[in-house]
Amino acid sequence: MPSETATTTQAAYPSRLNAFVSGLWRIVRSIHLPLSDPFAMIGIIIYLVFFLVAVFANQIAPHDPTEILFTESYDLAADRLPGEDGFVLGTTSLGRDIFSQLVYGSQSALLIGLTAAAVVAVIGTIVGLISGYFGGVVDMMLMRLADIAFGIPFLPFVIVLAAFMEPSIWNVVFAMALILWRDTGRVVRSQVLSLRTRAYVEAARVSGSSNLKIVFRHIAPNILPLSFLYGSIAIGWAILTEASISFLGFGDPETISWGYMLQDAYASQALSTGAYYWFIPPGVCIVLVVVAGFFISRGYEEILFPKLKE
Repeated sequence: MPSETATTTQAAYPSRLNAFVSGLWRIVRSIHLPLSDPFAMIGIIIYLVFFLVAVFANQIAPHDPTEILFTESYDLAADRLPGEDGFVLGTTSLGRDIFSQLVYGSQSALLIGLTAAAVVAVIGTIVGLISGYFGGVVDMMLMRLADIAFGIPFLPFVIVLAAFMEPSIWNVVFAMALILWRDTGRVVRSQVLSLRTRAYVEAARVSGSSNLKIVFRHIAPNILPLSFLYGSIAIGWAILTEASISFLGFGDPETISWGYMLQDAYASQALSTGAYYWFIPPGVCIVLVVVAGFFISRGYEEILFPKLKE
């Protein structure tokens, strides 16, 4: 008898694994990347380029971004022009390589952007699913929380949060988790209100499926494109917010980011000295990331709302 029980338990594992893999594959297929839209493809390529730069930053950057460099004659390599003494984008007023800072800044951007996007998408999706499916008191309470979040100005909230907490890039992620789930939650809720009355949901309910199983197995895959839409927008928001608080002096001084580079250039009066090679590259990188998120969201909109193609 014990051996038969063990055999039955072992046989149940492959079936559970197959069910999990099939469910995961179903979710992946429901994402529908907007590869047919040229603007969305441009956005995906921009993200892919920055991702590769961040992953291989140690091989691409010629110097440590915080290292104070000297020339071969042991002079401080400060305010070097692009190309001078082998520096691709020149150096800062302290003799740090700007190109290396730009490359390593992509790591901070990738870390903040992807983490914040995942947090916003997950929280907003869960709130929208629960609120839209269960309705009643649960819906009222969650939507009142969303109303409160809509009433809080985001950037001042992040600045106050960074002022009271230890400077860290995670302040941006924490603030976005507290505030920016509101947009995703509201849109997902409105979609769930429509999906919960569909025939396949009623059939699952009649067959005895639990509420959680209906929500996460039958409804969730159909609203994932919406989650990824707002997640792609959140990437740009997170990077732009980090750049803003770093420029205002509330960022982590020990972390090299594009916002830190802009703040360092501003404090060193790079604009008045004509050192455009110092602050234009990080500014262009921030713009590209934000624009890439907009391009991807544009492609997702045409998938979610086919009438826009007309």
